[in-house]
Amino acid sequence: MSLRLGALPQFKVPPKGEHYDVLIVGAGPAGLSAAVYASRFLLKTVVVSEDVGGQLNLTNVVDDYPATLSISATELISRFREHAEKLFGVPIYTNITVQKFSREGDEYHVTGTRGLDVYSKTIILAVGSRRRKLNVPGENEFAGRGVSYCSICDAPLYKGREAAAVVGGGDAAFEGAILLSGYVKKVYLIHRRSEFRAKPFYVQEAMSRPNIEFVLNSVVTEIKGDKVVRSVVVKNNVDNNIRELNVDGVFIEIGFEPPKDWYQSLGLEVDELGYVKTDLWMKTNLPGVFAAGDAISLWRGFRQIVNAAASGAIAAYSAYTYLTEHGLVRRPALASREAK
Repeated sequence: MSLRLGALPQFKVPPKGEHYDVLIVGAGPAGLSAAVYASRFLLKTVVVSEDVGGQLNLTNVVDDYPATLSISATELISRFREHAEKLFGVPIYTNITVQKFSREGDEYHVTGTRGLDVYSKTIILAVGSRRRKLNVPGENEFAGRGVSYCSICDAPLYKGREAAAVVGGGDAAFEGAILLSGYVKKVYLIHRRSEFRAKPFYVQEAMSRPNIEFVLNSVVTEIKGDKVVRSVVVKNNVDNNIRELNVDGVFIEIGFEPPKDWYQSLGLEVDELGYVKTDLWMKTNLPGVFAAGDAISLWRGFRQIVNAAASGAIAAYSAYTYLTEHGLVRRPALASREAK
């Protein structure tokens, strides 16, 4: 039986001054995967996060996570949480934002909202990146019910549908439009300008697809529907002409926003777009601090649940390796064979 998120205590905080081997910031697939593996290494582990699920909360059905075939995002989140919290006993505290941490001896002093004030020998940052939104009427209402922020994730769900709209002019938007053109009969690619940021290869490929229509110099002003999306309202920036396009889904691909300012305030090295830099073992430039999930530089071009979960596991292993190499943790002694 799956664990209902609402059945668990919410909005508590870790005991003030508590000491941990691993503190994980974020409770999406990366953070919860890290929690499972850190606990398997017998490390004292805690998770603090603003929410549980991360970007999965903006998805309806998941059919690209290995061995799940098709599962609701809510159920998958529940299973991630249950695995870490119920099976391995990792405490998960939500509605908390970590504001800063500073090195004190062999530990980091971690503080945040709602009185968070703890210590940890290692930290795994799995905060994810925020998808940019259109901020138009209907967007939030139909999130997960026709509004998607990941074409690669959700395009197969629209197989055989009449039409879908993709919003954006970069690589992700063009990749999404090209992919969708193999599933739906008509794809509208809506972009606010007449020029694109996407690579020429993607532009040429999209233009060669007869079922992709370019709606340029235009912006979406509203998303309409009943129980699901039925149409998008589009305004032309040049002549102010208004069109309403009948679509079964709207794929918003206008980029991501990693927490660049927060990363830099902590002394972390980031790339030109603000994603934290790590090596292949998820190590950052700070000793004992690791990063995983969508907000690391490695996954900028291919953000998937399986990548996030894998990077979380790697980060946990690296934290364990760091702790053992520095003599900061030891395995509990096994009971004597003669003990009764």
